[in-house]
Amino acid sequence: MTVLWTSNDIAAATGGKATADFSVSGLSIDTRSLQPGDLFVPLKDTRDGHDFIEAAFAAGAAGTLSEYADTDRAVHVTHVDAALRALGQAGRARSGARRIAVTGSVGKTSIKDALATILAQLGRTHKSQRSFNNHIGVPITLATLPPDTDFAVFETGMNHAGELTDLSHQVAPHVALITTVAAAHRANFDSVEAIADAKAEIRHGLLPNGTLILNADNSYTPRIRSLAAGQKIVTFGRAKDSDIRILSSDHHADGGTVSLDIAGQAITVSLNVAGEHWASNAAACMAVVNVLGLDLEAAARAMQHVTASGGRGDVHALTLSDQAITLIDESYNANPASMRAAISAAALRPGRKIAVLGDMHELGPDELDLHAALAEPLVQAGFSRVLTIGECMRSLRGALPRAMRGLHADSADQLRDALSDELQAGDVVLLKGSNAAGLGQLVSRLKQEGAA
Repeated sequence: MTVLWTSNDIAAATGGKATADFSVSGLSIDTRSLQPGDLFVPLKDTRDGHDFIEAAFAAGAAGTLSEYADTDRAVHVTHVDAALRALGQAGRARSGARRIAVTGSVGKTSIKDALATILAQLGRTHKSQRSFNNHIGVPITLATLPPDTDFAVFETGMNHAGELTDLSHQVAPHVALITTVAAAHRANFDSVEAIADAKAEIRHGLLPNGTLILNADNSYTPRIRSLAAGQKIVTFGRAKDSDIRILSSDHHADGGTVSLDIAGQAITVSLNVAGEHWASNAAACMAVVNVLGLDLEAAARAMQHVTASGGRGDVHALTLSDQAITLIDESYNANPASMRAAISAAALRPGRKIAVLGDMHELGPDELDLHAALAEPLVQAGFSRVLTIGECMRSLRGALPRAMRGLHADSADQLRDALSDELQAGDVVLLKGSNAAGLGQLVSRLKQEGAA
């Protein structure tokens, strides 16, 4: 077992007291995903994690944090959440890794995963797991940072003002990247300008010699530039004044190529992920590589190993209702910008196209108009049928031509049989919606049925 922390290390980092000697190789806040050798962190949420300490030990936990001094194999702390944060800061302090923090309204998980894939070809790399991007996920990623890591990539998210300031100070990045600004989490902000200001908070924790990377093609970048006056800024995009400029791109169903100009050096990137938005993603990744002073050609070659993250465009060949179809899983989350990108990417695939779309959440007072506005890209992309889920998606259904309107349902489960009735051999089926729409569970069910 590779030792990540000893009980004495944990006690020193958290100001706690070890009740036994033990070593851990990882960290978990959930007994369902806990691995043997992990430190269990019993957070208090809707349930008190202390109630699951026995289950954690049964699953193989090597030790636990605990607010109760009589717990065996534990480090006793006053507050578990504060102890987790302190352990994260200790993890950061003992590592020499160059840290990259990624945020943005669209694409942060995909770019975080892509960067980690690229950097792993160039050195020892650590990254946020799944979408561990909040006040719990960021300290977990820091606390699990191996001391000998060369690069660490952190996803940082927010749904209210002030959140990214705190997360950025925790990470203290050498490089901070804002993928783009769009109308996501609009319900918690008065305007998209306010969202841009909240995203710009990532600059607050940037190290004094650090670099902020911005999307030159986003209309809110001048606003962020103004807020970040005095800090080093690098841009990427198609705009002529971009530091990492997209000269051209070509896209097909299974990937594409992107030609870049990076400080006068011509770099061509080959992609095995689909969608025009991947030109911008590739440029953003190469911007990070360039700022870090790494080999651009080696990074471009490494990008061929990038694949779609789970629930963010991964493609599955399935047989459903005796029909061979292609399923595009975009079920993880959704906002207007990511919806349009997914629709555009699906349009690159041959075959009749069906969309199963769930509500986009947290869009604020314009939510119905934003849902209805998806009718135009769906028509332009040539979708034949659209099945919808949730109250807001009724607005989209009403805006679609009648021939495109499939069944509307209150939940994803209710659409399973209707989808079978729609399917024809060779269909391309796109599933996308916010997490709460439940499309992830429907995808899992379809994958299980289609592989049987």
